[in-house]
Amino acid sequence: MSYFDYADASQWRGTTILSVRKNGKVVVVGDGQVSAGNTVMKAGARKVRTLAGGKVITGFAGATADAFALLERLEAKLEQYPTQLARACVELAKDWRTDKYLRQLQAMMIVADKDETYVLTGNGDVVEPDKLESGSGITAIGSGGNFALSAALAMDEYEKDAEVLARKAMGIADRICVFTNNNLTVESLSA
Repeated sequence: MSYFDYADASQWRGTTILSVRKNGKVVVVGDGQVSAGNTVMKAGARKVRTLAGGKVITGFAGATADAFALLERLEAKLEQYPTQLARACVELAKDWRTDKYLRQLQAMMIVADKDETYVLTGNGDVVEPDKLESGSGITAIGSGGNFALSAALAMDEYEKDAEVLARKAMGIADRICVFTNNNLTVESLSA
């Protein structure tokens, strides 16, 4: 008989977060599904948020309580370094990596403002995605992240609008990844 431990966060799946930066616009989109094993626990979770008075967008994947703890810390770093997104992200990553409590948090984040996009991890990573030949910046995290990323990369040349591209890519991920749905939260900023 198979036993599923609902308390084991490593067994929880869900979340596809995609960021598309294109033609003066950045979009962060997240699906709404949270799964535990083979069970959909929630279909309408909201995993994309605006911070810093709407000047920063973040999407998170991983344990929800952990992500909210990190969002609070990121908000504090953004208040400390209001015009320096990179510095705020690096300071959060340093704390996340070195603090005994924060080190235990299981999440990843995409953080974007009108100029920059970063992926943050508990390993201390602050990664700025490479720009494509087209000038676009596309990155994704979460269970269905690679599906959404692949779809967005394939359509980048053909779709000029960042939000349309992001929505289409998430729709493809929804059809392929059992841990992704099409209940999307979309936030965007213009340069």
